[in-house]
Amino acid sequence: MAFLWWWRNYNEELAMNFFAELFGAAFTLFIIDVLLVRSKTKRWKRVREDINYLIGRTVNRLRDGISIRAYNFDPQIPEGLDAKKTQSHIREVRSDFLNKTAKFNKEETLAHINETELFTESSYEYFHEKAEEVWKILNVRYADYLHPELVSLLLDLHIELKDLDGHIRQYLKAKRFPKDRVFYENLGKNGAAFSLPKIVQLLNDLKMAGYSDLASSSN
Repeated sequence: MAFLWWWRNYNEELAMNFFAELFGAAFTLFIIDVLLVRSKTKRWKRVREDINYLIGRTVNRLRDGISIRAYNFDPQIPEGLDAKKTQSHIREVRSDFLNKTAKFNKEETLAHINETELFTESSYEYFHEKAEEVWKILNVRYADYLHPELVSLLLDLHIELKDLDGHIRQYLKAKRFPKDRVFYENLGKNGAAFSLPKIVQLLNDLKMAGYSDLASSSN
């Protein structure tokens, strides 16, 4: 009888120790899980800020680059303004200018295209570089966490920039095939007139969404 009493008490104590250790392990895992979630949230917040900056910088540079390269944008700068106010003035005038060009039809776009600078190897390389920058943003780690509408805008921008590059390349074929110069130049200009308003509208949409930070250089 004494043995049975000892065995019952021993089992109860063993069971209590087992459940105490089980509870302790579960609680430890819970704490670790909470800390990991907090760490991920904090890390993602920092990454998101960095990605937002990259998008804003790229958008701002593209707005500047396309204004000058495609439309020969040359704003009048009032005298007496300091650097910060001058920069703010240029951005405001440029914004009005791009809002206007986004609504251009094909004929209006053709009439305003800066043909001399747009259809060059330099502009081809520039828009190719910007298309690659947008593509890299879409493929960075954590890009899956970006808002679907933002991803859609960036993807459309990448595609349109690549298309514009294709139109510039068509125009430049005129140098290789001089007897067909008019055909290739018109092919390139008509294609660019189709793509440019779409690119400008995408850049305007991204700016309205808050992505147009000042960049360290124009383009």
